[in-house]
Amino acid sequence: MQQQGSRNHKPRYIPLIHSIRFLMSKGRLVGWSFLLFVATIFFTWIGYQLAVNLVDQLTSGFFNTPPETTTILGWIQHKGWFIAKWLYLFISRVISFYLAFLLAYTITSPGYVFLSTSAEKLQAGEQYEEDDAFTVGIIIRDLFEGLKIAAFGLIVTIGALAANFIPLVGQVIAFLLITYYSALMFLDYPASRRHWSLGRKLGWLKTYRAHCFRLGLLPALVSMIPIVNIFLIAILFPFLTVHATLNFTSLELGNTKMPARKTR
Repeated sequence: MQQQGSRNHKPRYIPLIHSIRFLMSKGRLVGWSFLLFVATIFFTWIGYQLAVNLVDQLTSGFFNTPPETTTILGWIQHKGWFIAKWLYLFISRVISFYLAFLLAYTITSPGYVFLSTSAEKLQAGEQYEEDDAFTVGIIIRDLFEGLKIAAFGLIVTIGALAANFIPLVGQVIAFLLITYYSALMFLDYPASRRHWSLGRKLGWLKTYRAHCFRLGLLPALVSMIPIVNIFLIAILFPFLTVHATLNFTSLELGNTKMPARKTR
C-alpha cells in the first residue's frame, strides 16, 4: 500500500499549522489532548529529575579536573576542555530529557494511540480501515513491539551520549539521532495500530527520511531549551502526534490533499 501510493504521487508534507487547525477544530480531540498534556508534564518532570541524576553519576569523573594552564599547550588544552565540558552539559541535558520522555511516552502511550486513531479516522473517512479484533496474540505482539521501541530509544540515547565526546561532528550526529528517534516515537502510534514490526517502522523512516526529519526536528529543537522544554513538549505533543499521524496516513493512502478537506 505504501509503495503504490509513493509511485503515483509525489509525497507531500502536511505543514504543522494545518495539523494544529485540524486538531483545534475537533472538540473531542481538544479535550483528550488537554488530559494528555497534564499527564505528560507530570511523568516527564519526574523522569527528568531521575535521568539527570543518573547521567551525572555515570559521567561525573570526566570533567572534574581541568588541564594545567602553565604552558601554551596547557592553555589550549584548558580552553578545549572548557568548551567540551559545556557542550557535554548541554547535550547530556538533552539526552536526560529524552530518557525522561521515554518514561512519559511509555506510560501515556495508550492515550496518544487513542488520539492518533481518532485523528486518522477523521482524516481517512471512508478509507479508514477498522482495527483487527483484539486477541491475546495481538496484545502480546504489540506489547513486545512497544518494548522494542523503548529499548531502541535507550540504544539511541547511549549512542548520542557517546557521540557527544567527538568534537563538533559528534554533536551533529547526536542531534540527528535524536531528531529521527523523535519522528519514530510519533510515527509509532499510527504504525502500531497496523501491528508493524520495528524493522518495518525503521524502513518507513528510511523511505520518507526527508518527511521524518521535518517531523522530528521541532521536538529535537524544543528539547534543547532548558527548564521550559518539559512544558513546551507537553503542550506540543498532542499536536505533534496528530501532525505525524496526518502525514503518515496521507502517505499510506497516497493522498496529497490537506486534512482539513477530508474531515466529515
